[in-house]
Amino acid sequence: MDGRKPRAGLRELPLHCWPRGELPRERLLRQGVESLSDAELLAVCLGSGTRGMDALSFARHLLGRFGGLRELLGAHPRQLAQVYGLGPARVALLKAVLGVGDRYAEAGIADRPLLSDSAGMRRYLLHKLSGYQREVFGCVFMDARHRLLGFEILFLGSVDRTSVHPREVLKEALACNAAAVVLAHNHPSGNPEPSASDVRLTEELRLLLMRVEVRVLDHVVVGHGQTVSLAERGLI
Repeated sequence: MDGRKPRAGLRELPLHCWPRGELPRERLLRQGVESLSDAELLAVCLGSGTRGMDALSFARHLLGRFGGLRELLGAHPRQLAQVYGLGPARVALLKAVLGVGDRYAEAGIADRPLLSDSAGMRRYLLHKLSGYQREVFGCVFMDARHRLLGFEILFLGSVDRTSVHPREVLKEALACNAAAVVLAHNHPSGNPEPSASDVRLTEELRLLLMRVEVRVLDHVVVGHGQTVSLAERGLI
C-alpha cells in the first residue's frame, strides 16, 4: 500500500467515519510526515473544516482552488481571505506554516560550512524551488567560510526557460558582499537533468564572478523531489 494514502475505500468517506488509526493525525504520529498526502498534512494543520466540509475535504478544496500546496502557501493574504472558511486566524496560520518551514530549512545549514553539508544544501534548495509551475533562477550567497548569507530568487521565466542576466547576478553578489555562490534553478517538467544551456550559463557566470573574486561553487538543478549538482558531474 502507498504510505502516503489511507486504506483503500476510505477516501470516499467523511473523516468521522474513518477508523481512528487511519486518521491523518494518528498516522502522522505513528508513521511520520511522509505517510501523509499534501491534503492530509494540510488537514492536520487546519484542525477542522468549514460548513459542509470536514478538514480533509476543505484541504482538498483549497489545494484544487490554488493548484497545489506551494501555490496555496505562497498566495497573498488577500487572495486567501477571499476563500470562504479562511478567516484572519487561518490565513495567519498558513503563513506561519510557511515561515516555520523556511526557518527550519535555513537553520539546517545556517551555521555550518555548506561545502561540508551538501545534503543539507540540496534539501534547502529542494524546499525553496520545488513546486513552482514556471522556471525560476536563484542564488545562495555565502561568506568566505561558506556559511549562508542569504538566498534570492533573481529571475522568473516561463515553464521552459529563464532569461538570466549575468550583470544582475554580479550586482546582487556584490551587494551581499558574498565570497561564494551556489547557483540554482528548477525544471518544472520534473526532470533535473541539466541542459547544454544550463552548462553554458554556469560557465559564463563563473568567469564573470571570478573577476570580482566570487567563486561559483555549484549549480544545482531541482526537479520533482530530486536534484542534480553540476559540480558533482564535473561540469564546473
